[in-house]
Order: sequence, then structure tokens, then C-alpha cells
Amino acid sequence: MDRAYRDLRELFREVPRPFAFVDLDRFDANVDAIAQRAGDMPVCVATKSVRSIGMIRRILDRNPLFHSLMAFSAAEAVHLAENGFDNILIAYPVWSEVESSGVCGQIGAGKTIRLMIDLEEHLEFLEGIGARHNVVIPLCIDIDMSARFPGLHFGVRRSGITTPAQAVRLFEISKDCPHLRLDALMGYEAQIAGVQDAVPGQTVKNLAVRWMKSRSIPELRARRKAVVEALRAGGCDLKLVNGGGTGSIESTREESVVTEVTAGSGFYTPTLFDHYGGFHHLPAAGYAIEIVRRPTEHIYTCHGGGYIASGAAGPDRLPLPYLPAGAKLLPMEGAGEVQTPIEYHGPESLSLGDPVFMRHAKAGELCERFQKLLLISKGAIVGETSTYRGDGKCFV
Repeated sequence: MDRAYRDLRELFREVPRPFAFVDLDRFDANVDAIAQRAGDMPVCVATKSVRSIGMIRRILDRNPLFHSLMAFSAAEAVHLAENGFDNILIAYPVWSEVESSGVCGQIGAGKTIRLMIDLEEHLEFLEGIGARHNVVIPLCIDIDMSARFPGLHFGVRRSGITTPAQAVRLFEISKDCPHLRLDALMGYEAQIAGVQDAVPGQTVKNLAVRWMKSRSIPELRARRKAVVEALRAGGCDLKLVNGGGTGSIESTREESVVTEVTAGSGFYTPTLFDHYGGFHHLPAAGYAIEIVRRPTEHIYTCHGGGYIASGAAGPDRLPLPYLPAGAKLLPMEGAGEVQTPIEYHGPESLSLGDPVFMRHAKAGELCERFQKLLLISKGAIVGETSTYRGDGKCFV
């Protein structure tokens, strides 16, 4: 008997499908675990991995260690500021006068919102925006934290700033911009923070990833430290040095120059964060689709469900059946736009109208599909909270 499936099926019996939900007990346990992993290092919440004002507020209210937010667009940062949040870092460059103007309005009202730069063109553009709105825009410089091995680029392609000299040059240019203040630095080591290294059945790949991580970490520490020291020696008053993500908290927090680590995906814990050797968080978010067909004895076809995650297209970007345990997608169909066939040979007797509970591959992207998250705790539905989509927002 699959007790977990039966309990959820009964709990949500009267709820129309599809729907998304968060298990608050697991969510809170993940928040606590991330705080414990961070030690006494302040944590910046990556809002792209949460995408719900209610859930973001729950994180910040639970532990003062979570002290700031990392937004993924200017419009999102404005939405967060309008809902009472402050101390926001926009993780990606803004190249829109309309969106930049909204940020300037919040800065003028006293909010702290930092914009990201890594090119001279960013400085020129933002100086013009700041001048037109008569505000000083705080800036954060994004440095490259990828690693390179023969024939392999290990990491993501973000910034072109790879050396202290390049960073110092941007700072020197910024000093001639009266409406800009460069006082922060960010470096995201994606190959440490976002790459699983303990995936079942992938022994050789796991060993290779762990080896590359072990080689990358000391190199990246030295690079970040060199850039920070060069900027400070050049007169830059760095108030913030941000690094890491859910998968790299332990290594990033040990860097003497880092002032805060970032975490996001670990709060919901999607499938792409199931298999790390150094930590394990609890699956806290999911969604349910409804069985509407049964073409063969062990195939149950559900309506909708094809909520595919971003990134390099592949099987790991598919949502996966969670409950009943043992259910799986068909390799030739996967999760579809309007129907998702599920193969199941387990002990549960499944009928038309029954739910199949799924987990998304990535964290916050699930919220783009639903207007609200149903909240459960101790076996009961205890409330609901809106997603960004439910707030009428779609940022990227």
C-alpha cells in the first residue's frame, strides 16, 4: 500500500486538477537546513526559485539570517519593493529604459536595489538613466566564475570579467559617473552550485564532476579574492560580496571575502537537486494532474502535465511522477502539452479522476504554470498563497 499517495489523494479529493502545492512542514525544514548549512553567513534568497510573495516572506520571517533578495529582472525587483521588501540585488543586467526607470523610482523612495553590470556599455546606459531621474544607482559587478579544462568550459557563460584588471577598469570608469555607485561584487560558481554529483547509475560522470568541482573550488576562491582585493586597493568600498547557490553553500561560506551566500532551489527542492553528495533537502513542492484515460492495463493517461524546465533540452528537464511510487513517464512521449501517459505497475488501484502527483525539474518555474500554491501541513490543507502569475505578473 502506498500510504503517502493515498493520504494526498484523499486530502485533495475535492480540488480541481491541475493544481500546485507546497508542503509547509518540508519547506520549513529546508529553510532551517539551509540556514544551518550557512552557519553564521547571511543568506540572500534567489527569488527566481520561489516566485511567490507569500513564500518569500515566510523564508525571511523564519530566520533573520535570510536578509536580502536576489531578483531576476528589474520589473520583479519593483514588484518586490512594492510589496514591502528591500535590499534587492538584480542578478542580470537591465537594458530597458522603462524597467530601469521603475527601479529608479524605488531608489528615489529610499529602497536599496542594486543593478548588475559587467560591460562599459552598462555603465554608460545606467548613468544616463540615473541622470534623467536624479538618483544615484548602486551597482554590482558580475565576475566570471567558470572553470576551464582542456576542451571543456565548466560553468555558465555570464560575465566577461575574468581578471582583477578588468574589474578595476570598470570601477575607474564608474567613478566618473556621478549617478552611479559601484559598491558590490557577485560571482556565481554555477558548476559547483547547480550540478549534481551523486546521480544514481552515473558513477563515471559523478566521479568526473566531483573531480572538476574539487579542482575548481580553490581556483575560484583565488580569483574572487584577487578581484576583491584589487577593487579595494583601487578605492572601491565594497559593501557586498555575493557568491554561491544551494549546491555550493559549504564551499562558498568559507571564503574570507564573501559577505553573503545565495540559496534558492533548496527551498522547494526540485528533481535537479535530488542528488548531491554533500547535502539532502526534502521535496516540498509539486503539482497534480488527473487521470482521464486508460488505453492499456498499466498505462494511465493524464490531462496536461508537460511543464518542461529550461536549460539544455534532455530527459533531466522533464517533470517526474512522484506519487504513486513507481509511476514513470513513457520514454517516447514524456510529459505532454495536453496529455501525459503514466506507466504504473504498483499496488494502488487507480481510477479515472485520480491524481498523479508530479515534481518539476526546476524550482520557481513551476509557479509560472499556476496562479496559486495550496499549502498543506500535518495532513491538512491550511491555506493558499498566490504565485507571481496569480499576482498578474510575468517577468521573463
